[in-house]
Amino acid sequence: MLQRNTSSHLYGFTDLKSLNERGPLVISYGKGIYVYDTKGNKYLDGNSGLWNQCAGFDHPGLIEVAKKQYEKFAGYHSLFGRLSEETLQLSEKIIEVSPFDQGRVFFCNSGSEANDTMVKMLWMLNARIGKPNTRKIITRINGYHGVTLGASSMTAKPYNKEFGLPSEEFIHIECPHYWKYGLENETEEEFSLRMAKNLEEKIIKEDPETIAGFVAEPVQGAGGCIPPSKSYFDLVQPILKKYNIPFIADEVICGFGRTGNLWGCETYSIKPDIIISSKCLTAGYFPMGAVIVNKEFSDKFVEVSEEAEEFPHGFTAGGHPVGCAIALKAIDVIMNEGLLENVKLMEPYFLERLNEFNDYEHIGETRGIGLMAALEMVKNKDTKEPFEGHLNMGDKVANLSIDNGLICRPLGPAIVLCPQFIITKNQIDEIFDSLHKTIKQVFN
Repeated sequence: MLQRNTSSHLYGFTDLKSLNERGPLVISYGKGIYVYDTKGNKYLDGNSGLWNQCAGFDHPGLIEVAKKQYEKFAGYHSLFGRLSEETLQLSEKIIEVSPFDQGRVFFCNSGSEANDTMVKMLWMLNARIGKPNTRKIITRINGYHGVTLGASSMTAKPYNKEFGLPSEEFIHIECPHYWKYGLENETEEEFSLRMAKNLEEKIIKEDPETIAGFVAEPVQGAGGCIPPSKSYFDLVQPILKKYNIPFIADEVICGFGRTGNLWGCETYSIKPDIIISSKCLTAGYFPMGAVIVNKEFSDKFVEVSEEAEEFPHGFTAGGHPVGCAIALKAIDVIMNEGLLENVKLMEPYFLERLNEFNDYEHIGETRGIGLMAALEMVKNKDTKEPFEGHLNMGDKVANLSIDNGLICRPLGPAIVLCPQFIITKNQIDEIFDSLHKTIKQVFN
């Protein structure tokens, strides 16, 4: 069975050397925060699937809503002025719970598609108002925004060189990771000031009239769970306002509770013009992405779309009635069934257990907020020298961790944890006790 699965399936974001040696882990079903493979082995999934299964793998309310909606209206699009009532209800609910008083929502199937949609909206708007050269998009090194063409160009990770990306209209600036990029004797506040100064210099060098938007995750998720340096967003936002550059908050990972607030924007006092959402929007029970725009932007965009007679963009399953019904329930579950409160309640203990790993010789940094965290492995703790890439330390820890019954995610030299919002204190102990065992085995 394993050989059959290995040979028939093409794997993305998978260390193929490890795959060839170990074979795939074939999951059969899930209960709560645990998953079970086809041999009956049980694993605590410390990554909520892929950041998204925040209510666990078998939430009865979400499953029931999906069943009922399939019986009522199993599928439809949201193009040509036709849409399901669930699609309209979800649009209203998202605006209601968003940081915006008013605005509009555009639905697609993933965060990648949402980011591509956002770029096309900015480009169409600027071209229609007589600014066809206002097309450049600024993102940060280690930022992750998806895998479609535009989103890949926004994603400032080395592997996108495999595709000849980024395209020339996408600009990558420094990552605000103080531990890794701070200069000797530079305080964290001084580091943030330097990041902001460099951003402004880059804007001036590129010409502010050519910059269509600045896109940032409140916490860089797939870059290694990197919270921003102190005061970073407080310093960056006035610069964007000064040059009239829209701020797009990529809330695909942070949105709907991961940082301890409903939005990462709340956690870091960000006032965006556009929000990108996915993952916990449906608690992982349906593929969905959303572009959420404030009233000022939506008014302008509707006006230029009317001039063009349409916004010539859309997806067959965007605004799918089953997905929208599930999302409505997921938002209710997160906000009204105690999940968001549990993130806040569990955060101190989660981070307390995380900090235990600072005592290890080869753990250079632990970092986190809410229920998302990482520990970064180094060859030399004093100099922060990383391990040689060929050692694949992240994959070694992740693979051995699976053998010990815990699923965690390697991101380069870091191990990332992002457990479900329903996690208990005992389950947090289970995660970190298991990880202690694994780290000791790897480094001994």
